Amino acid sequence: MFIKTSLVVAKRMSYNVSRMKNKKGNDMSDRIDFKEIDDKIVEVKTSTEEDKDDDGYEKICFLCHRSESTAGKMIDLPNNICVCQDCLQKSFDTMNNMPIDFSQLSNTPGIHFMNLSDFENMMPKKQKIKKKKEGEPKKPIINIKDIPAPHKIKAQLDEYVVGQEHAKKAMAVAVYNHYKRVATDTMDDIEIEKSNMLMIGPTGSGKTYLVKTLAKLLDVPLAITDATSLTEAGYIGDDIESVVSKLLAAADNDVEKAEQGIIFIDEIDKIAKKRNSSQRDVSGESVQQGLLKLLEGSEVEVPVGANSKNAMVPLTTVNTKNILFICGGAFPDLENIIKERLNKQSSMGFIADLKDKYDKEKNLISKVTVEDLRKFGMIPEFIGRLPIIFTLQGLDEDMLVKILREPKNAILKQYQKLLSLDEVKLEFSEDALRAIAVKAMKKDTGARALRSIIEEFMLDIMYEIPKDDNIGIVTITKEYVEGTGAPMITMRGQAKLPVNS
Repeated sequence: MFIKTSLVVAKRMSYNVSRMKNKKGNDMSDRIDFKEIDDKIVEVKTSTEEDKDDDGYEKICFLCHRSESTAGKMIDLPNNICVCQDCLQKSFDTMNNMPIDFSQLSNTPGIHFMNLSDFENMMPKKQKIKKKKEGEPKKPIINIKDIPAPHKIKAQLDEYVVGQEHAKKAMAVAVYNHYKRVATDTMDDIEIEKSNMLMIGPTGSGKTYLVKTLAKLLDVPLAITDATSLTEAGYIGDDIESVVSKLLAAADNDVEKAEQGIIFIDEIDKIAKKRNSSQRDVSGESVQQGLLKLLEGSEVEVPVGANSKNAMVPLTTVNTKNILFICGGAFPDLENIIKERLNKQSSMGFIADLKDKYDKEKNLISKVTVEDLRKFGMIPEFIGRLPIIFTLQGLDEDMLVKILREPKNAILKQYQKLLSLDEVKLEFSEDALRAIAVKAMKKDTGARALRSIIEEFMLDIMYEIPKDDNIGIVTITKEYVEGTGAPMITMRGQAKLPVNS
């Protein structure tokens, strides 16, 4: 049975203060003797009552914000406030050694007594930690027999992501090996190294989408964060441990589940070392140094429900040994570094390589090496903890056309579903798809440009269609996409007619 100490501190204080106000003297008898609190009668709470109130989260100390697993059993005060035994003992010691005259304090401007009912339910669930069941062995969230083979992982990725064959294959193998490592963590003395990944590719090539799709297929906790907001500890911005804190939140504050999740750090190229700078690089090289221990695997204290350790929230310890880290970035100007390295062999003569040999190379970024990344500004220790490095290709017109119509949740299928709810069929001609891809190529933002282009010319259609219930089919033409014509409208039971939008 669990012993609950019910301390009516607020009532005791208000009673003594009122007694002091009614007396003119100010002797020691008017002061509160806090030793009387130690003699309060304890109330016994049965195990059935405890189970009834148990919501699966650990209790948090109101004063030091430590969890029950760290500070030990909590003492419940009125209005759902919990205090650990250490804080309560310190409070008693301080009060016993410092007799306080509340008759003087009550008349002091700016000092008032707290009402404990104001702190009811002060700790939201997002700042509480899931309880660990005692005696239950730690189990992997993915059973070794249930881990899909690499070819099955790639086949599932193929349904959502067009192209990027090498990237999907590398990611499938790395994830497969990682979760085999997690599942066989304690089987023998051979320790398998982590399969942390670094994805390099131009903007809009599908880096973030690949990771989101992968986490969805595996049904594991996923945290996506930007490296641009990270700074060295003590400076304005998010602490480096905040990436683990976001994963803990994604795992519903279950530490064991979070320790087997995936963290995707986007815009990793933004923390490269600043060149020709004499100032302290708090958002560049210092962040790379701080991430080393997370990538390698170590126990770190992270705030629960906040991005900074300075916030008044509980801290918990998370082991990053089995967390898979995936880093991604566009790495602008990296192609120039690769080109400079490749052109070192150029010389004069009939058989010499020309300096402009690689100027029109479409997939030059696939020739990247560790030396190129180091010259870009990534420190060797950081690159060494990302053993799997692969690149994503820039999108061409053919790939953009496929992205428009082939994936399960393709953009065209989304609009077709929207119009089907109005009992209207939406069609796109082949020339129209090609015209959309050409427009997207000019914007040079990858697949992200497709949505904005379609939104632009679909606005009038989405606005006008609900007005007329007789419209049956809408066909988007090349002329309408380019702004020189109109879409083809087919009324129910009639032939297709061009209509001015």
